[in-house]
Amino acid sequence: MKRSSILVFALLFGRKVSAQEIITPPVNQVKIGKSLFNNDVKRNFSRKGEWFVHWGWNFSWYDTSDLNFKGPGYNFTLKNITAKDRPSKLSTDYINPLELTTPQFNFRFGYFIKDNYSISLGWDHMKYVMDVPQTVNVDGYINATISDPAIPTGAYAGTYNNTPLTVKGDMLKFEHTDGFNYVSTELERYDDIWVAKSQKNMLTMETGVGVGLMIPRTDVRLFGVGENNFWNIAGYGISAKAGLKFHFTKKFYIQNTTKIGFTDLSAIHTTGRDDIDGASQTIRYLENFTALGFQF
Repeated sequence: MKRSSILVFALLFGRKVSAQEIITPPVNQVKIGKSLFNNDVKRNFSRKGEWFVHWGWNFSWYDTSDLNFKGPGYNFTLKNITAKDRPSKLSTDYINPLELTTPQFNFRFGYFIKDNYSISLGWDHMKYVMDVPQTVNVDGYINATISDPAIPTGAYAGTYNNTPLTVKGDMLKFEHTDGFNYVSTELERYDDIWVAKSQKNMLTMETGVGVGLMIPRTDVRLFGVGENNFWNIAGYGISAKAGLKFHFTKKFYIQNTTKIGFTDLSAIHTTGRDDIDGASQTIRYLENFTALGFQF
């Protein structure tokens, strides 16, 4: 009720009105963000102040990438290597609480800072497997022995100047399979596409941008020497996403989202001799995930 209405009501009905009622208008208006798809507000509630959490699974596709290895006796770059993801076969691992982190998964929780904006923190657990064998061009040099203690390189020793080379298993195994982990903060926007009269079902478009750290666990064998290295902060990533979220109740939803990303990994662990041996690469990827979520 507006202040002028309070005064009229008091004059007509003789009710005493406090100064607090006149000075302070009641706060009962719900602020709802306007959708890009419709100028009319279809909801009667705001998301501001709510939390959400979701869990799902992903598939990823990778652009070609230059991969550099450097250490005592070697500094060479494999150019335009190809790689793929490694989704787990359909099994109970996807629902077994003890194996939930085995498949390629996505986990995210966040908070609505406004009705149509949220901030979130999440973990994209992708997997990256270099195709071996494959033929690539190579720049750099490889001595007859490398690293310390010495690792013999056999027929791969030489100087390379954009030279074609077939990379086989006796030269290299290279995988971020436990995994290609992107831990990120994201800012999301939501635009209602459709809202049911019941206010319980709705279809919403979600878009967002993110930035975060790359924390891979990299499994490497370089000329037969290496290990499944421990997780380490290897670099950073940036990303953008767009997708659809369908609420089948007011609290529960399912969503499908596509994300594009760029990552710069400058401190990849290789042979296990982290003080002298290492690798670096930039990876561009396309990721699609489906997740089930809860909003509260």
